[in-house]
Amino acid sequence: MALSVPGYSPSFKRPPETLRLRRKRGRSLGTASAPAEPPEPATRRAARAAGLPLRPFPAAGRGGPAGARRNPFARLDNRPRAAAEPLEGPPRGQQEAPGPFLDSNQENDLLWEEKVPERTALTELHQTRHVSFSESDIPPSESTELPVDWSIKTRLLFTSSQPFTWADHLKAQEEAQGIIQHCRATEVTLPQSIQDPKLSAELRCAFQQSLIYWLHPALSWLPLFPRIGADRKMAGKTAPWLNDETLQHVLMSDWSVSFTSLYNLLKTKLCPYFYVCTYQFTILFRAAGLAGDDVITALISPTTRGIREAMKNEGIEFSLPLIKQNGHEKRKVSGTGLRHGEEQAVSDEDEEESFSWLEEMGVQDKIKKPDVLSIKLYPFKIHEVQMDHRPESVVFVKGMNTFTLLNFLINCKSLIATTGPQAGLPPTLLSPVAFRGATMQMLKARSVNVKTQALSGYRDQFSLEITGPIMPHSLHSVTMLLQSSQNGSFSAELYTHEPTAVFNICPPKDEVLDKEAVHEELANCGLHPKTLDHLCQTPILGKLSLRHVEMNDYIYNWRS
Repeated sequence: MALSVPGYSPSFKRPPETLRLRRKRGRSLGTASAPAEPPEPATRRAARAAGLPLRPFPAAGRGGPAGARRNPFARLDNRPRAAAEPLEGPPRGQQEAPGPFLDSNQENDLLWEEKVPERTALTELHQTRHVSFSESDIPPSESTELPVDWSIKTRLLFTSSQPFTWADHLKAQEEAQGIIQHCRATEVTLPQSIQDPKLSAELRCAFQQSLIYWLHPALSWLPLFPRIGADRKMAGKTAPWLNDETLQHVLMSDWSVSFTSLYNLLKTKLCPYFYVCTYQFTILFRAAGLAGDDVITALISPTTRGIREAMKNEGIEFSLPLIKQNGHEKRKVSGTGLRHGEEQAVSDEDEEESFSWLEEMGVQDKIKKPDVLSIKLYPFKIHEVQMDHRPESVVFVKGMNTFTLLNFLINCKSLIATTGPQAGLPPTLLSPVAFRGATMQMLKARSVNVKTQALSGYRDQFSLEITGPIMPHSLHSVTMLLQSSQNGSFSAELYTHEPTAVFNICPPKDEVLDKEAVHEELANCGLHPKTLDHLCQTPILGKLSLRHVEMNDYIYNWRS
């Protein structure tokens, strides 16, 4: 017969003896006199008389005069360590055997150790793998030049022991000179080290020149980069074209003219590269000679099966560089198992067994079996869908197929969102040089001086932050300037727009290009000769991008 105890739920059941909560030991160790325990409530005395398990009564004075209330969901053993207690308990082999009263967490620990005796080994292996991935797999590299990085950066944070005050508050004449130098593609050569950067007008004009980029469309109240995942930033902004089809048509018509103008500049090697940023994917067009390619190339990432099928229907030939590599590896792995004949026999047996239930029901003649070829191709279609929106879905287009891609993008209705804050807004065009319908924009730069703690006290730490769509030529130009202004010593944190990191892959090359001939053909593309030489390098970062760069004594140390 169940006992009725005031203050307790009538559905309360006594737990097994092995799960009874253990009484806590007294907290006072070696004290002469223990504090008096508070009087026990009537409900607690009644429960004790009924033989029900109870939590330890909170000691008086714990956590202050008022006594802090204990968390009822916490373990009973998580009390603070006393001063006399060691920081680490005895080894596992020397611990006392568990008594008849265990809390639930202790019992789970014992059961886990009995079932999985190698628990400690698994933990150590996991830690070893984590260290190996973070340190050994991506080692730092040292060189006098940085590897080319074709991803778009959203933020650069430079730090140095020398101030960046020279980058602030440019004079009107210096700002105008920097704009003219950019428009005329003036080559500026700075000395290896500048003694007083704040007094160097040449340095400040060159810095202004390196921050300029060109954008279309230009709507000052809307953030037009990045476009992928920008719905939240654009929500609530004024969009007069949402319900006006005529205005949408005008915007798209102007965008088509600007896009065609950029491609023509690229074809005549007056523009080195440019980006097309849509709400679904980003496209990088590169002129012939850049990244080791002898023809115009285009990289699209990320893509979906629908986009790829539409491109195939338009006759655009393209390749999936990362899928080819993975497929080759899978063929090698499958080749080590069953032979081709055995695999065919196993698949035929599985097929017969999969349709045997139709004969048992007597409806094998009424239901048409699917084609064997379609069954074998179905897993590949599943694989195509699974790689959608991932770096592995990057598409590589080259040669005259880029012109077909241009026409496809101009006429593609899915290029523009039909719902949401980006509905009716054409894609963003980003270019290092001017083109028809483009608007000159400026990256935002500001310097900050802070105090950091050191061994001898506090020291000055100077930083320079640059935000905006930072393209590869701007990254290289700024690092060249800082090499002179900071006497070859600075560090940088680079924040990448992740969908563009895969642009650093290196598709197969047909032939090795002559660098001198490439320089002559791209001499009027609007880039500094050193920057042009940098962009002509073959990419080596793969699916990664530069994350941290450090320069000491004019030697780069970088991590990806």
